[in-house]
Amino acid sequence: MANRCILQIALLLSFSTISLSLSYKLLQAQQRSSSLACGELLKQLKGKPEYCLKDRMDFKFPEEIKQPQHFRKENAALVIQEMLQNILDIVRKNFSNTVWNETIVENLLVELHQQMDSLKTLLQEILEKKDITWEDTMIIPRLKGYYWRIRRHMKAKDNSICAWTVVQVELSRNFSFINRLTDYFQD
Repeated sequence: MANRCILQIALLLSFSTISLSLSYKLLQAQQRSSSLACGELLKQLKGKPEYCLKDRMDFKFPEEIKQPQHFRKENAALVIQEMLQNILDIVRKNFSNTVWNETIVENLLVELHQQMDSLKTLLQEILEKKDITWEDTMIIPRLKGYYWRIRRHMKAKDNSICAWTVVQVELSRNFSFINRLTDYFQD
């Protein structure tokens, strides 16, 4: 009887591991596609970076994310979720002050919501398995500080067209980092 119970538990654990692995592969494809779509939508927004050189700023993107080779896929999913949430908040909160095409912005918001929804299920599974440690979450405050600097810059520039153009370029860079992090879902 005990052997039968142990066998059932072992099978259940192996199936949940296989299921999580398939979730990562599906999520990787969805994230990559959606990130590329977001990048294309950002490119379509009006902005002339060459006129806004004086407004450029180093927002101090966390170095760990630029070089994510030490990330576990669980960490990558957590960081991507935080990045998407902040990008969504920035665009949603202030875009009415821009000359951006409202349809493009709405499409961008839809893509961001879809990315976050696809990550939500995976993150719930990760948190249930308690695969996240305190050390894994130390990047999140640095990431929050980065996005706070972006918001502060926009506020200091009164959400000017140039401030938005600088932010548009910065958000485009974010999607290239998200794609790099998504690559860690393969492991």
